[in-house]
Amino acid sequence: MNKHLLRSLKKILNEDSLLTEPAECIAYSYDNSRRQHQPDIVALPQTEQQVIDIIVLCNQSNTPVTARGRGTGTTGATVPTLGGLVLSFEKMNSIIKVDPDNRVIQVQPGVTNQQVQNAAAEFGFFWAPDPTSAAFCSVGGNLAYNSAGPRAVKYGTCRENTLGLRAVTGDGKIIRCGTYTTKGVVGYDLTRLIIGSEGTLAVITEATLKLLPKPETKSTLKATYRTMEAAAQAVSNIMSKPVTPCALEFMDSNALNIVRDYSQADLPDDAGAMLMIEVDGNLDHINNAVDAIKKASIVNGHIETVCAKTEAETKALWETRKALSPSLRKIAPKKINEDIVVPVSHMATLINELNKLSNEYDIPIINFGHAGNGNIHVNLLINPDNHQEVANAEQCLDRIFDLVLSLNGTLSGEHGIGLEKRDFIYKELSSTEINLMNAIKQQFDPNNILNADKILLNSN
Repeated sequence: MNKHLLRSLKKILNEDSLLTEPAECIAYSYDNSRRQHQPDIVALPQTEQQVIDIIVLCNQSNTPVTARGRGTGTTGATVPTLGGLVLSFEKMNSIIKVDPDNRVIQVQPGVTNQQVQNAAAEFGFFWAPDPTSAAFCSVGGNLAYNSAGPRAVKYGTCRENTLGLRAVTGDGKIIRCGTYTTKGVVGYDLTRLIIGSEGTLAVITEATLKLLPKPETKSTLKATYRTMEAAAQAVSNIMSKPVTPCALEFMDSNALNIVRDYSQADLPDDAGAMLMIEVDGNLDHINNAVDAIKKASIVNGHIETVCAKTEAETKALWETRKALSPSLRKIAPKKINEDIVVPVSHMATLINELNKLSNEYDIPIINFGHAGNGNIHVNLLINPDNHQEVANAEQCLDRIFDLVLSLNGTLSGEHGIGLEKRDFIYKELSSTEINLMNAIKQQFDPNNILNADKILLNSN
């Protein structure tokens, strides 16, 4: 540990905001991936100026810095694999201002997604991004990964719902990017560049988020199909209509088999796939919207489309979806969870090919996710203590990523790259793009202290 750095940090932070004992730091050594590495120091700033001062010190001493929200990410992006300092934003958790007249909320990065939703709801608004971990994950983490959730199919991701940021670069300079208005084209769009950069370019200290009016009502539907092809055709049909659902979730036959014992919803025995569809809007128009979605869901291989009539029925449907991840973790606590994306028209091909790979490598593969975006969570149920299963999984993943790209898809929809996918980005990006990204990184972080081993590899 750098003693000079530690002495300087003690002048910036209170004693309870600077952790150095291994027992205190261990909680900051891992995220929701299977990776772990102990940091040397954990700093918990409370103000933007403290963040600036900490970054300046780390830049001067060439100390690695890993920014951290609440550690819900699955790719190892917040694991301090180079040691150094973890910069945790849990104490920067204030809602600075809610401005309903301009549909804006300004927050610090440590505020949870749910706290934002609660504050906005008091004025009849909501923030569009709604990841599954909304009750626990922080806005800073949402922005770092560009995390979204089911509502992204209609309302977009963090990039579409963030107006501006304040952030600190790797050499300790404060930058203000974006606007307070919904239109603005002065200079390059640094806001959208920083969002999704996983703490490699700058650390966010404040965000100006765009709010949307809460819909008057919503309806939830369950559509079941005999085959994956039928479900994929229904998704294409639904997404081609003027009415866009606010959620369009998908579970394949393997996923349905996992949750049958946990679900209170009626799941037909011959169902090969299920769609959960949510439609929102005005009271005067919701019935017409639901009818349009119902009609679009009917294709060859369709079993039924049922609209939940009560709050209890709606809850049972969503609990079916929410029961899946806990169920998978019980079966395979250290499963591999990927979040690839393909065009919705290629979803059936993807799932069928994944089933073939599952048989070839003798690895159970469970698929579910955000069908309206073609964003599928591919879960490989392996035991990491079984060396043969791990070797098979590595080969299988390589084949999966090649498959995704052959279908004109992308390697990550919302989980990010971090460490888990870093070695695969060359499959999607050429040396030209990687070199350009490394050059951008150099401008933001000249001494390469911010999450230096994440996302990018130096190209040849």
